Amino acid sequence: MMDIHAILKQLPHRYPFLLVDKVVELERNQRIRAIKNVTFNEPYFMGHFPGRPVMPGVLILEALAQAAGLLAFDAMGQVPDENNIYYFVGIDGARFKRPVEPGDQLILDITIDRVRGGIWKFNGVGRVGDEVACEAQLMCTMRQVG
Repeated sequence: MMDIHAILKQLPHRYPFLLVDKVVELERNQRIRAIKNVTFNEPYFMGHFPGRPVMPGVLILEALAQAAGLLAFDAMGQVPDENNIYYFVGIDGARFKRPVEPGDQLILDITIDRVRGGIWKFNGVGRVGDEVACEAQLMCTMRQVG
């Protein structure tokens, strides 16, 4: 569906803040399934937490938001450029059910809930295997910056 090279063309994020490694499923205007391979090399593990590394919940949410951005760009048939940026503008109902640790593969499932007034609302679930790690409703919008 989308390898890292295609993702780099769609998202402005770069290491260490690019949190989507590949897209494995994409249904235009409906849903996306993406993968974040969580490795011990991630810079946040040095301080969160020494001796028991856990991926910060806000970064799991950011990974979900990045996957949502990929889905929205595909739905709009647009590629981001220097004049437009896709902002994460809200979150509701975030719940963390399981820690995400080095060696885990975080599966990012996003579905479009609705689009109104330029605000996209998504339902997101992050899983490790069959276990839910995080779920939330995310809101994003495109803004001109140039």
